[in-house]
Amino acid sequence: MKKIAVMGTGYVGLVSGTCFAETGNQVVCCDIDETKITNLINGKIPIYEPGLEEVVKRNVKEERLTFTTDIPQAIRDAEIIYIGVGTPMAESGEADLTFVKNVAQTIGENLNGYKVIVNKSTVPVGTGRLVHGIVSSRSNGRAPFDVVSNPEFLREGSALYDTMNMERAVVGATSDHAADMIIELHKPFTETIVKTNLETAEMIKYASNVFLATKISYINDIANICERVGADVTKVAEGMGYDKRIGAQFLQAGIGYGGSCFPKDSKALVHIAEQVGYDFKLAKAVIETNDKQKLKVVSKLKSIFPSLKGKRIAVLGLAFKPNTDDMRDAPSLEIIPELVKHEADVEAFDPIANRAAKQFFGESITYSTDLYKTIENADACVILTDWKEIVEMDLDKVRRQLKMPILIDGRNCFDLKEAEKAGLIYHSIGRPVVEHSAKVIQ
Repeated sequence: MKKIAVMGTGYVGLVSGTCFAETGNQVVCCDIDETKITNLINGKIPIYEPGLEEVVKRNVKEERLTFTTDIPQAIRDAEIIYIGVGTPMAESGEADLTFVKNVAQTIGENLNGYKVIVNKSTVPVGTGRLVHGIVSSRSNGRAPFDVVSNPEFLREGSALYDTMNMERAVVGATSDHAADMIIELHKPFTETIVKTNLETAEMIKYASNVFLATKISYINDIANICERVGADVTKVAEGMGYDKRIGAQFLQAGIGYGGSCFPKDSKALVHIAEQVGYDFKLAKAVIETNDKQKLKVVSKLKSIFPSLKGKRIAVLGLAFKPNTDDMRDAPSLEIIPELVKHEADVEAFDPIANRAAKQFFGESITYSTDLYKTIENADACVILTDWKEIVEMDLDKVRRQLKMPILIDGRNCFDLKEAEKAGLIYHSIGRPVVEHSAKVIQ
């Protein structure tokens, strides 16, 4: 059993701390936000992640997991200190390390014995050395310490499973002793552990995420070509995916990637490259393709309706992906303002993210948690997130509910023959349009 302090109770910090407690360690999760800590103590989880609330409550009950705002005391009591604070993107595209630096200063000021300080947040190459310098300066040599880079590879919506069943753990450290401590901590999660130096571990995280973003933008470019030549991108992706050198994952065409990782990390890696004098043209093209892809559903609507003014558009899904309420870089943040700009009347359905979405859209749209009522009497329906409720909806009922039988599917949720059988005018991404005899009222 190790005594672990986790700095930050956001997505990375809370999930990681909870899973460390689940494997028998003594964990305290810390935050400067008193309201957040009070809510956690009272069993209120600040993020939506399937299964997390149950695991948090179990570990609190069994006294392996606690929460506090007393960060200095938590640092002094810990053997291992995880930094899991936010690293938002600055206007320049680089990661903003303000919170990381602040935590490093606090650690240095309260260092009272040997500690292993671990960067869990996604940080630019060189941040481990930066943290080491800050802690060393603030501690004035009072006690020895080591710094480790241990990046996370969590998928929102399946973060608990991803942590408890890691494909690999990456551990970059300033000493073998520190690396071995973190490796031992991860043995309940995986047998595949990459041991390296700080800089390599930091680069692995960015290189992984930007490669996955590249696969998404690549298949979306292929989808755009497919639409012009009459090919079906889903079959193209299937045929590609059987090649073990390529693989089927992240070859789902749609309206682009979003969330807290791919957009931020792609831009951060471009900035890192620029800082060392390298023009990373491929990553720039990935970003450009993704930015353009988000508005494909709007262009498809405009190809049907010469004017969207006064048209009632049902938008299905607001979060960037299912099983989360995360709105960071969600395609809806680009698409809905564009619809509103064209004076469409937007009603949006999302089973979880409505509250988070209101911070961005305010009262400019109507919010709903009733799928079929959202669709009722709409001039067209647009799918932005492939929630289970949406993927499993009855297309015959959708057709009956709609004022006009128009479905614009940004996530390719349905088979073309299924849409045709339901009598829909069905536009998806990278596939032929399903036409219908119904006349669209302009």
